[in-house]
Amino acid sequence: MDNILNNITELLLLAFLAITFLQSGLDKALDWKGNIAWLKGHFKKTFMANMVPLNVGIIFVLETIAGLFALIGMATIIIDGNTVFGFYSAILSAIVLLLLLFGQRVAKDYDGARTIVIYFIPTIMALYLLK
Repeated sequence: MDNILNNITELLLLAFLAITFLQSGLDKALDWKGNIAWLKGHFKKTFMANMVPLNVGIIFVLETIAGLFALIGMATIIIDGNTVFGFYSAILSAIVLLLLLFGQRVAKDYDGARTIVIYFIPTIMALYLLK
């Protein structure tokens, strides 16, 4: 119980990352074709137009690992106070969000880019607290 109370902020931030990235990965897995079709349209006027399936695959793998690391990080914090997996989750989450931000900027979707920043702030907070 002490590990929960002493690390409640970190646990809540990791729960946020787990929900964010596991849900996103699950959405891609369950509707791969729909996601690819929408993103091909989103990037059709950019240099990334022909790279959509590859890029989505890379993002899918990275965000799924980030989400799983967040869950493992929560468990290890609760069990023995170890923050290593949580820290790695926060690093990977920040990288994924930077990749997504880059994509939104390339597509000139500035509202989408602004939304990524909303997710980036708690991710950086988690990274800071878990280091």
